[in-house]
Amino acid sequence: MEIYLVRHTETICEKGVCYGQSDVDIVKPFDEVFSRIISELPSEAVIFSSPLKRCVILAQHIQKNISTISYQEDERLKEMNFGDWELKTWNEIPPEELNPWMEDFVNIKVTNGESFDELHERVGYFFNEISTIKEPIIIVAHAGIIRSILCHQTSLPLKDAFNNKVDFGEVIRIKL
Repeated sequence: MEIYLVRHTETICEKGVCYGQSDVDIVKPFDEVFSRIISELPSEAVIFSSPLKRCVILAQHIQKNISTISYQEDERLKEMNFGDWELKTWNEIPPEELNPWMEDFVNIKVTNGESFDELHERVGYFFNEISTIKEPIIIVAHAGIIRSILCHQTSLPLKDAFNNKVDFGEVIRIKL
């Protein structure tokens, strides 16, 4: 089975803003980058998308431009929930909260949010559920979700998840 992991394109948020599950928009115009993304995808696929706007816009554009077997938005594909840190700059987060998390983001839960381990668990449930699909799969999601899937796929320890660089609009193909 082929899976195409597609990260949403650049958001309107300034660099340094923590926007996890906040429903922010993407930078326009996006036609050129969307065309490049579609050129890297199969001509027919099952599409799953995060329900956040920055993914839905891209996923629906893909759906209109390839033969879609099915399209579904899935809550488990949302980016990490940064709780009280949502839409704050990293510099605004008190060091006594940020520093322990930076030391152990895998296990330390953001206040009113989640840890990377919790994200990884919900992604694991999603990944196991889709493992029986035979057709190519396109997953339009976020860097955290894609890093989690790559950790599942390669058995990379979660603490090393950021070794998987995932750029805006990047398409990563994996085989199961």
